[in-house]
Amino acid sequence: MGDKDNGGLWVGFDLGGTKMLAVAFGPDFKPRGRSRTKTKGSEGQEAGLARMVETVEEALADAGAKPKELRGIGVGAPGPVRVDSGVLAEAANLGWKKADIQGVLQKKFGCPVAVGNDVDVGTLGEARFGAGRDAFCVLGVFPGTGIGAGCVREGRILTGRKLSVMELGHVCIRPGGLLCGCGRRGCLETVASRLAIATQSARAAYRGEAPTILAEAGTDIAKIRSGLLAKAVKAGDTVVEDIIRYAARVLGRSVADVIHLIGPDAIVLGGGLVEAMPDLYLEEVRAGVEESVMAIYRKQFQVTVAALGDDAGVMGAAALAEQTARAP
Repeated sequence: MGDKDNGGLWVGFDLGGTKMLAVAFGPDFKPRGRSRTKTKGSEGQEAGLARMVETVEEALADAGAKPKELRGIGVGAPGPVRVDSGVLAEAANLGWKKADIQGVLQKKFGCPVAVGNDVDVGTLGEARFGAGRDAFCVLGVFPGTGIGAGCVREGRILTGRKLSVMELGHVCIRPGGLLCGCGRRGCLETVASRLAIATQSARAAYRGEAPTILAEAGTDIAKIRSGLLAKAVKAGDTVVEDIIRYAARVLGRSVADVIHLIGPDAIVLGGGLVEAMPDLYLEEVRAGVEESVMAIYRKQFQVTVAALGDDAGVMGAAALAEQTARAP
């Protein structure tokens, strides 16, 4: 497969908390090759960056392509990104700080490289190819271990001049509340993230109120993942269901505040919790929004579930690479 056949390739790279996924796309944005590997937080930043290079090379090999056919690489990274330099400022789950992703990939492959926050590029993927297609302004909300959000307005990711923004999970909803991983108190993540839900579910299991959780995970928070929470709800663990519904409702109330600020016409819900319990999350987030948003905004938006799953990140990253390479 050469330039004559495919017109060059865009590579989208999702540097997740648990995985590295690289997909090579043709000019039609159909996948031509891919490579997936688990992230290894213990291996160190330098080794991790080297594995990013290897993963891109493997995706190209799977596509039957050579590095010279690359038109650009886009990366979604889990943490604040310095959009002016492509440096991942910090990724707590990887133990990385000031990781020069753009510099490493440009030096190796000699093509334009764009780096964005992973939720931002996931939102871009849904805005261009998925549930937010044709919307003027898309707000992506992805509850998981934390709570990520991104905004795409007129096809472009909303960022600050130098840093990625839309840190919805760190909006303070309870001043003086529980300590958040960011060092502040009362953030939305302390109430509505999967970690918060798992913590409360573990307490319920300890009290004998969540038999499914107790049987499969005991009180080990690390084992209480989205799939098990969904299984507990399906099995009739009503206390667990109440915990999840409350968290989703609070999330919806915070989304209402964002609506007042930026006026999205499409709100797309994604991430592991939503994928595991789409109907529950859609119902409760919608209810939280409706009870909190100003009346004049109520018919100005739609709340939907993401359509692309794991591919949202890589497709959005590839689209970001295309935008960057074609920018004047």
